[in-house]
Amino acid sequence: MTEQKKCRCPWLDTTKPDYVAYHDQEWGVPLYNDQTLFEFITLESAQAGLSWYTILKKRDGYKKAFANFDVEKVASFTPEDIERLMLNKDIVRNRLKIAATVNNAKRFIEIQKEFASFSNYQWQFVSNKPLVSQLNNIDDYPAITEESTAFAKDLKKRGFKFLGPTTVYAYMQACGMVNDHSNDCFRKNEIISEY
Repeated sequence: MTEQKKCRCPWLDTTKPDYVAYHDQEWGVPLYNDQTLFEFITLESAQAGLSWYTILKKRDGYKKAFANFDVEKVASFTPEDIERLMLNKDIVRNRLKIAATVNNAKRFIEIQKEFASFSNYQWQFVSNKPLVSQLNNIDDYPAITEESTAFAKDLKKRGFKFLGPTTVYAYMQACGMVNDHSNDCFRKNEIISEY
């Protein structure tokens, strides 16, 4: 199958090569590595109210700004670090979101201590197995689900910020807790067979 003939999800803007690469290589692949999960949860919380592509273009900036997503380092950021990040044009300069990332790093570590890993904690919301959706067109994609609502509610109870049910659902899609590739997308069955 040639690159142009590959069928992909209906939401994807195929004129953006970096967006296509993200869709083809990362989106919907089950993740279990805590550092990568912290990266994804940070990027999704930054995305709230913005387009995902805006954040994707700033991903390298986030990586540099937030210590390569080392959760221990981010958890130790001070108010001075927040002020410094407010001047960083390579990330979204929203004070509440930057402060939320530092807060969320601290909460993330608390969960790691309680569950041995953040991965163990998050995967329980889908009974430790990716949910596979049946999506045929753009209108079939949900914004929230029972699982994302329960996950978001628990995160909120634990003190996380900028992670409501819609943002959490986007996170679940990104890290493969849900396989939301459309039924005709070439990646759907590839991911199912690999994982």
